[in-house]
Amino acid sequence: MPRYLDAHNMKGFDENTLKQAKNSPKDEFGVTHKDILYNKEEDKLYCILDAPNKEAVEKHHEKFGIKCDWITEVRAID
Repeated sequence: MPRYLDAHNMKGFDENTLKQAKNSPKDEFGVTHKDILYNKEEDKLYCILDAPNKEAVEKHHEKFGIKCDWITEVRAID
């Protein structure tokens, strides 16, 4: 499954909400959170997701009223 990294504003999410999102099961778009990084002072949230494609990542965020600043496919070193 491809992996994606995206960036967007925090939209008022707190750490508890982010933990719930990270631990949630695969959604209807086939998206699973692998990690979530954030910086409250800069109002930035970075998601690392497994998803079938970039469009699934966009739909996943749109469901919560979020528009990503950018989305890019990434690979990890094993």
